[in-house]
Amino acid sequence: MKDIEHNIALITKSAGRKSAFHFTRARNLQAIAHLDSLWSSHHLLPEATGERRTSTEEVTYEGTSITVNSHLRIPEAMMEANCTVEEFRTFIDKHVFFWPTRRDCLKMLTTYMKREPSERFAVIELEASELLREHETSVRFSKYDSGSSPRFPNTCMYRKSPDMFVSLADFGRKTNHAVPVKPSEIKEILIEDQVRSVTQLIKSVYVQHPEDVPARWLNEFQPLDALLALAEGKPPAD
Repeated sequence: MKDIEHNIALITKSAGRKSAFHFTRARNLQAIAHLDSLWSSHHLLPEATGERRTSTEEVTYEGTSITVNSHLRIPEAMMEANCTVEEFRTFIDKHVFFWPTRRDCLKMLTTYMKREPSERFAVIELEASELLREHETSVRFSKYDSGSSPRFPNTCMYRKSPDMFVSLADFGRKTNHAVPVKPSEIKEILIEDQVRSVTQLIKSVYVQHPEDVPARWLNEFQPLDALLALAEGKPPAD
């Protein structure tokens, strides 16, 4: 427990790493608020284990509608010799993903906004230290964007497998080149299966249209433009 608390304090010490950011579609917000949870895609689509989703998929779960994103292509050249793409996809699909900084989240947001200009997107900002503490046994960290592929996979310096992730307890102890060993190297925060008590952890909900925000989260509403302005180095509009 002492090591866990030390690592949480270390990871969230920087002013820019006191939040964790979850990117989703605005249409999913009502379901997330109703369930007060975020679920992994494997939990929502258990029959699709290892298969690549080439398009979004609508899921009905406990009376709510949730849109699950498609998978990006990962070439075999990116894989460790002992791990197939299907095995790796099965592993990452069992987790909920967060970005540890606004900058990392904004790259994801702006990429999807260009790719799907007619879609409404949202970013949920959670309190990082409490998120890690609440889910301490199921947290994993990655040094790389695990679900995508670099432009030149054959010359990439790492290969994908479950070994590229490190637990909260082992952070700073596991020191192979593929895992983060200091907070500034953490690219992704993964939490296995379910993130609980989302409402309790929320700091802000960024969306373009206030009507997309669940009633219980209206006090946390922030315009998406305020977040996008940070990507451009501009102050938010008054």
